[in-house]
Amino acid sequence: MPSPSDSTLFRDALGRPLGQLRVSVTDRCNLRCRYCMPEKDYHWLPHGDLLRYEEIARLAAIFAGAGVGKVRLTGGEPLLRRDIAELVRLLAAIGRIGDLALTTNGILLAESAAALRRAGLSRITVSLDTLDPRRFRELTRQDLHERVIEGIRAAGAAGFPGLKLDTVLIRGFNDDELFPMIEFARAAGAEVRFIEYMDVGGATLWSAGQVVSRAEILARIESRYGPPAPLVRDPSAPAERFALPGGGSFGIIASVTSPFCATCDRSRLTADGVWYLCLYALHGVDLRAPLRGGASDEEIAQQLAAVWAARTDRGAEERQQARSRGPLVPLESLRRDPHLEMHTRGG
Repeated sequence: MPSPSDSTLFRDALGRPLGQLRVSVTDRCNLRCRYCMPEKDYHWLPHGDLLRYEEIARLAAIFAGAGVGKVRLTGGEPLLRRDIAELVRLLAAIGRIGDLALTTNGILLAESAAALRRAGLSRITVSLDTLDPRRFRELTRQDLHERVIEGIRAAGAAGFPGLKLDTVLIRGFNDDELFPMIEFARAAGAEVRFIEYMDVGGATLWSAGQVVSRAEILARIESRYGPPAPLVRDPSAPAERFALPGGGSFGIIASVTSPFCATCDRSRLTADGVWYLCLYALHGVDLRAPLRGGASDEEIAQQLAAVWAARTDRGAEERQQARSRGPLVPLESLRRDPHLEMHTRGG
């Protein structure tokens, strides 16, 4: 397998390294959030097509040999995958992966947090878009808000450092919870990250007017707390982080109004082994076929190198420059290809 230090193989056409991999372990979810899964019916990936844990671990080790040092497990909802702690254990044993994280909606976290920590999970991010149980039910079509709060408490009790809470702000729906969310996160020993509502995958209800921009978020926060101080930023991290006067911090992921394509080192692997080089990509690369077809690790690594070297994706920037901007993928296209859904490829 090529050495991770051989950066000529694992930098793309714009010089960006292959540094992070997001692995969707299932396309299923136990919520139906309006910004992700607003439709009534969905086509699911065939169960037999899903990668087995040993196959995910093998691919992750090959990616680690290509320089990937950070792996994040996503979904759908990753905690719906049975015995997910076993996958964490397999991935944690790959020495070249220095950061192993998981993003969850928190519904099943209370009963899973301690086992995930023991298995070697480094960090957890919980999606929490509202503190209002009635609003949560409207957003998700489920009456499970308290389960999420319990999951956040359990993650803290399990000793996970740097707990993050992800909040998608939607104008006219939950943007009035900006300050309460900051205070809740601060009391929970967590950091909230406000995410601009993105027009990706199944966001069929998206419109530009619903986006609460980075600039507006900062202006509102300054009006309440005083000027936030920028913190040193990891150039490959999606969030800008800020310190609040008086203590605490928050982040902003501004993919809509301030894209960070120039430093993006992330790619995504679906639960059935399709590799996507950009969140906005409409086509991916099938890695399950060579994996199950007898290809060696070296051959798969060479495929990764060749595909990444040709990468020129600037999806968020191109969307920002579009003259007219509606949902990225028409509903009929989503129905024909479930890989275009965000709950299939992960966020």
